[in-house]
Amino acid sequence: MFDSVRKHQRILQLVLMLFIVPSFMMFGISSYSGFMDKETDLIKVNGKAITTQEVDAAAKRQADRIGGNAQIAQSPAFRNAVLDELLQQRLLGFAVNDLRLRINQETLVKSLQNIPQIRALYKTDGSFDNDRFKQLLANNGMNEEQFYASQSFDLQIQQLVNSVIRTETSTPKLFEAVSSLYETERQVQTLKFTANDYLSKVKPSAEDLESFYKANSKLFESPEVVDIEYLVLKADSKEDAKAFNERADQFANLTYDQADSLKPAADKLKLSIQSQKGITRSGLSGAQKDHPLANSRVIQSLFSDDSVKNKRNIEAVQASPGVYVSARVVDFHPASILPYKEVAEEVKRQVSLRAAEKLAISAASERFSSIQKDPNNSSGFGSAIWVSRNKPADIVGSTLDEIMAANPAKLPVVISVSNSGNGTTLYLISQIREPIVRDEKIHKAQAQQMQAFSAEEEFAAFMAHWRDVAGVKVINPIKSSSSGSATN
Repeated sequence: MFDSVRKHQRILQLVLMLFIVPSFMMFGISSYSGFMDKETDLIKVNGKAITTQEVDAAAKRQADRIGGNAQIAQSPAFRNAVLDELLQQRLLGFAVNDLRLRINQETLVKSLQNIPQIRALYKTDGSFDNDRFKQLLANNGMNEEQFYASQSFDLQIQQLVNSVIRTETSTPKLFEAVSSLYETERQVQTLKFTANDYLSKVKPSAEDLESFYKANSKLFESPEVVDIEYLVLKADSKEDAKAFNERADQFANLTYDQADSLKPAADKLKLSIQSQKGITRSGLSGAQKDHPLANSRVIQSLFSDDSVKNKRNIEAVQASPGVYVSARVVDFHPASILPYKEVAEEVKRQVSLRAAEKLAISAASERFSSIQKDPNNSSGFGSAIWVSRNKPADIVGSTLDEIMAANPAKLPVVISVSNSGNGTTLYLISQIREPIVRDEKIHKAQAQQMQAFSAEEEFAAFMAHWRDVAGVKVINPIKSSSSGSATN
């Protein structure tokens, strides 16, 4: 539970990671103030709209940053996540302006000196190269006034978020109570009833097997498979980047413009056409990570309608640095139900396991009933171990919850946990105790993480307040982007 949360700084990372970044690297103050003049489209904040165009642009930036393609950027789920981040950014900007936060000159200068591109402008004698600074700004479409304003605005937002997440909640008694719950140990013994234990008692008939096959034919379906031809363009260690980029452009253009064959590109660039059979939507079985056909975008493109139905070349994909791939489907084998003779052994295995599991569950139920009548009869159970939420051994999830929820006043007790597809496990809880040795590191970490939870709640309440103050209003639901098909 506590592993998912860090200290308060984690919240700052989540809030600022995607959009509140140094403007020197991405965009100027216009990106914060320019949205004020956008037409109403998706959501209004203080009467000013977040538009579809803004979401499209931000989604593309985000997809590029995580190495995705345009199809990711156009998906409604991805664009909704981007819209949420834009809304949060807008609310923080609104709060900064409404609260009239200011950054003093000393803080601004110190922040600027932490930017690597700025530090690189200092000469060996310690002087600052102002000419290069102005040129760098010009290359990014900014002047000095815009740059300083954008940096100041970034710091104002960081100052605002920091002031919220640094709120401390003094609840030492609560921390102690929760830590005690996590440290308290219970003595547990286990008894497993697995399907494998009962397989020898199962002998399905031929009629049972064929009946199962007919009723569950989808379980025995072969996947869609394509046989392909493909070209790989690799950078030569002897050629410079410019020369390779020119060849890569040729490769992309030839495979796209003459999409009915890979031969023109192969002849022009002196490449060998390779072949590969048996590729599924999951990719090439057993392929190494650096194999050109191990790239997910290549596989996705191969199973597109244009590739499968029209046998056209896929657009060139950069599979890895210095490696480009294009391919075309030669044969497509649709999914089909495998004949019974080919899957008879697998049918028998599945039928037998299902029948054996029923026997295991039945045996577990009988043992559970008997031990409820006589909780002290622990015959068949494994050796006792002490477990707690801090030290759960191999017991996790809802099973651990049930064990820790057992009423201490009624011990010993037994609980039954179903293991989907593999029988049942009984857990006998016989004693409870406080830990012999307290782990102070874990105790301290839990207190800090509980404070982080409190800070998260504070920040959520803070944002909810500014939603109300800014009069956030949803105008239109977000839709799939209509900006065109993905490119590689």
